[in-house]
Amino acid sequence: MASLTIENYVKAIYQIMAKRDEKAATTGELAEALGVSPGTVTSMLKTLSESGLARYVPYEGARLTDAGRSLALRVLRRHRLIELFLVRTLNLTWDEVHEEAENMEHAVSDLLVDRIDAYLDYPTSDPHGDPIPKADGTIIAGTANRRLSELAVDEPFRIDRVLEQSSEFLRYLTDTGLGLGAEGRVVGASAEADVITVQVGSKQTTLSRNSADRLLVFQDKKP
Repeated sequence: MASLTIENYVKAIYQIMAKRDEKAATTGELAEALGVSPGTVTSMLKTLSESGLARYVPYEGARLTDAGRSLALRVLRRHRLIELFLVRTLNLTWDEVHEEAENMEHAVSDLLVDRIDAYLDYPTSDPHGDPIPKADGTIIAGTANRRLSELAVDEPFRIDRVLEQSSEFLRYLTDTGLGLGAEGRVVGASAEADVITVQVGSKQTTLSRNSADRLLVFQDKKP
């Protein structure tokens, strides 16, 4: 059975690669994601390479092997199902469940996770819109097809996935009415200030493009 540290590393590599079109996860990116020193990351990547979970190339980074990817998906499956379970059964809010799931994902068995999956009627996404891997590792893609930051003025949208899951950011989205499923329209943009303004219902909110970049939306491309 993989250790907690190994599971955290393969999960981090998977998530970084997913954001970078499958390019290798660099030592610096992993150090920032995991809150450790670059030297610690380098040592661990060598261990992962020796274990057949990753391919590490100095000064380039690490990519997961098939075995590493399979393990990462198992960890993500546990994490995302636990998040959804906590929201649906204990009424925790979406800004409360990430840290709890981080603590629990290494302690639950695959049997328990499968029972949670069945209890929740085999959901395809978690409270933040992230896809939940199936037991066989397959993933059903969501409907999000653009980043909010890419939309032009007067384009409509529906928020389908949130990539930033810090409690502060999620509470900000809740307070501004930009939670999962919120439908709205871009009503303004300023290249100089690097912000866009959106309207959801009767409420307008101005976001930095950096914040808007972390929101994946469904944008109907039909005329």
